[in-house]
Amino acid sequence: MKKKILCLLIIILSAGNLVFSQINPEITSSELKAHVYFLASDSLKGRKPGTPESGIAAAYICNNFRNDKLKLLDVDGFQSFDLITDMKAGTNNSFLFNGFTGKINEDFIPLSFSANARLQAEIVFAGFGFDVDFDSISLHDYQNVDVKGKWVMILRGEPDPNNSNSPFVNVSQERSKMLTAKDKGAAGIIFVTGVEMNDKDRLIPLAYDMTASDAGIPVINITRKVADLLLKSTQKSIEEIEKELIKSKASGSFYLPVTIDASTEVIPVKAKAQNIVALLEGSDPVLKNEYIVVGAHYDHLGFGGKNSGSRMPDTVAIHNGADDNASGVAAVLELAQKLASEHINLKRSILFVTFDAEEMGMIGSKYFIKHPPVAKDEIKAMINLDMIGRLKPDSKVISIGGTGTATELDSILTIVSADRIFTLSRSPEGYGPSDHAAFYSENIPVLFFTTGAHEDYHTPMDKADKIDYDSEAETAKMADQLVFILATMDKPLTFKEAGPKAQPESGRRLKVTLGIVPDFASTDKKGLGVDGVRKDGPADRGGIKKGDLIVAMNGQLVTNIYDYMSRLQKLKHGQTVIVEVIRNGKKEVLLIQL
Repeated sequence: MKKKILCLLIIILSAGNLVFSQINPEITSSELKAHVYFLASDSLKGRKPGTPESGIAAAYICNNFRNDKLKLLDVDGFQSFDLITDMKAGTNNSFLFNGFTGKINEDFIPLSFSANARLQAEIVFAGFGFDVDFDSISLHDYQNVDVKGKWVMILRGEPDPNNSNSPFVNVSQERSKMLTAKDKGAAGIIFVTGVEMNDKDRLIPLAYDMTASDAGIPVINITRKVADLLLKSTQKSIEEIEKELIKSKASGSFYLPVTIDASTEVIPVKAKAQNIVALLEGSDPVLKNEYIVVGAHYDHLGFGGKNSGSRMPDTVAIHNGADDNASGVAAVLELAQKLASEHINLKRSILFVTFDAEEMGMIGSKYFIKHPPVAKDEIKAMINLDMIGRLKPDSKVISIGGTGTATELDSILTIVSADRIFTLSRSPEGYGPSDHAAFYSENIPVLFFTTGAHEDYHTPMDKADKIDYDSEAETAKMADQLVFILATMDKPLTFKEAGPKAQPESGRRLKVTLGIVPDFASTDKKGLGVDGVRKDGPADRGGIKKGDLIVAMNGQLVTNIYDYMSRLQKLKHGQTVIVEVIRNGKKEVLLIQL
């Protein structure tokens, strides 16, 4: 009932636009602009999955498909799935010892990956919680203590906090330390933040970290004030112990004559997300049972904030997501309108799909490919439109990923790109940082259209007035010609494997490189110069050029070779890294898949 009400609301609000679209089925910049301005408006509050505003965006898309006389699949066009959007503390959280009763959010807080459990046990302090051997240093915080069945109190961070090339970088995260403690038999973990990491003694905010799995044991963060009460028998404070451990770089573990009785309860906040799926049936009695998917994700980051993916995580403001990805959705709507007007000429059927929750890990497209509304083996190609509204005026290049996933694609692209206002930058790999990856993993040929990242990417500045609607219309027209060819050719595309089909399993640590020649001799403290780029390496594929100055990776500053190496240590094969460079005096934002 709620979805029907939303659909009716959008029909009323969009009546003028829908009537106009019936009259003019051609792809136009004015219609693209109308779609983007609606989807990226402040009233939709950044289209965060699971929100009422996301539902309004979905209803808007649904009604455009209905207006074009497409067949709405699943439940009136909505393919729904459950989604975790946040974590909240339940009522069963407590922290007691020696007559002290802690107050949640003031003295302690469970971490987002804590199990829901109660543990009454003794406590052991285990320094920074490491059990590592590096070339230059070894640190075994558990070698002189038995933590089996006990609480373990661990300092967050590392004993080399001011060293940008610290060997502890890859093992200093809370989840990593939690795994080490569990391996040693710990039954519960208590993290405390030292002065080096946070001189204000603030608790870690309880926020969903996009990983649903929990630790299997209770995990708590306490303030230094509470930790000092636990350490009373030692006559030392956390600040003093931290200073000693940083100075010595040695283990500082010991037992404490305290029994802690604590409970944790973390409740996932769940919501309904939804893909929107519509069918344009082909005219050939046989080939209509084969399908071309044309898709784009319609979700974005809401108001941003911690763990949202925002490049300004400390700024809470509407992230409109005009380019990412109202631009792609607008193109899908225009393609549906145009192709529906000439459906009699289409042999194969076309599935138009707008995906939810791409920003949370391509959840919508992964759900779709696991629960396809048609036979998966009959999906013959997938065209993905993600960020196609900001063609760079100096280069005028459209990036096309997945060109190596079918033997025929390069020649088809040469045909459809002829006499365009832009040129194509082709990348053969099928796996990439968007929804087409889910299809490529199932041996389906894919093409990924994008004009690339920019300074406003994943910030509140990605607004509708910054889209180049004329160039987007040209991009959509090329996509229209491409889809028409795929839907009318006698034989389907011939799939070809082109690169890995998925990221390595979580926790696998591998050495990575961007494939650049760093300027080791540079004395410029504003970034790391690029002296050369290895052909077909990650940097080359992602657009880094000789002469660029790398100034940040994933929002973290890079001022020299040591910063650069430190950032690389945190990355894994298959990951996509946001690299900011200065080129000809202007900042460029690039997405580099490792």
